[in-house]
Amino acid sequence: MSAGKGGFDALFRAAGVTGWLHALDVDTGRVVESGGDVPVPTASVFKLPLLVAFCRAADAGRLDPAERVTVPAAARVFGPTGISAMLDDVTMSLRDLAYLMIAVSDNTAADALVARVGLDAVNAALADLGLRRTVVEHDCAGMFARMAEDTGGEWPVTDPDVIARLRVLDPARTNRSTPRETAELLAMIWRDEAAGPESCAWMRRLLGLQVWPHRLSSGFPYDDVSVSGKTGTLPTLRAEVGVVEYPDGGRYAVAVFTRSFSPALNQPRADAVIGTAARMAVDRLRG
Repeated sequence: MSAGKGGFDALFRAAGVTGWLHALDVDTGRVVESGGDVPVPTASVFKLPLLVAFCRAADAGRLDPAERVTVPAAARVFGPTGISAMLDDVTMSLRDLAYLMIAVSDNTAADALVARVGLDAVNAALADLGLRRTVVEHDCAGMFARMAEDTGGEWPVTDPDVIARLRVLDPARTNRSTPRETAELLAMIWRDEAAGPESCAWMRRLLGLQVWPHRLSSGFPYDDVSVSGKTGTLPTLRAEVGVVEYPDGGRYAVAVFTRSFSPALNQPRADAVIGTAARMAVDRLRG
């Protein structure tokens, strides 16, 4: 069901953003949505399907999660966290790279996994799961290369005219999905359908270790409600997708994507409305 799209539109507009949301009861299939089928650029949310493809490759015996790889300092990808912020060569297992990719959204760790898994395998996994509107075209290095080309190397990007020509914000020319398909992928992980049961349990654990509580989790400030998720951020784009679990067993997959009207980098209202909208959607599902 589409439950009160106008209410979500007003909520997003008051926060200075345009927003799209899909919330799904993991166990009953009931839906609350607002623009759930609109194509959206995924930014770092693309690391979620990469994680699924990694687990499916491990389940099939095509790679060993404990395999150790060395990421040289010269291969650093832009980013403020994890290996991206380190100075020296780093050697660790593939599964620990996956941890850094999800918990702190480490771009270098993500690209090291892409190099081992392959973008073709990521898209094949998505197609096999029936998520044909979710596509991963490039890794983080490719994303930043496109941004450098489109901006002439300007960073941070705050000029509205420059932002308007960024290909990474055009879902026809970058990594993309819809709120519906992203929520469905999360539900598959929580129902042990995206990969084997052990792999799905491990993915749930990693998503529960994300270190930033200021978006989705802000709508559920309770000790007995857990939120597991993955953020995505680009100029004017803020997103978080995740699963909210209640002590009575209720499980709700939620995907919220927003584009802000302002090019400002610091927009606490845009962050907060993701949690507020998610809470509104989950309350309707539980009601």
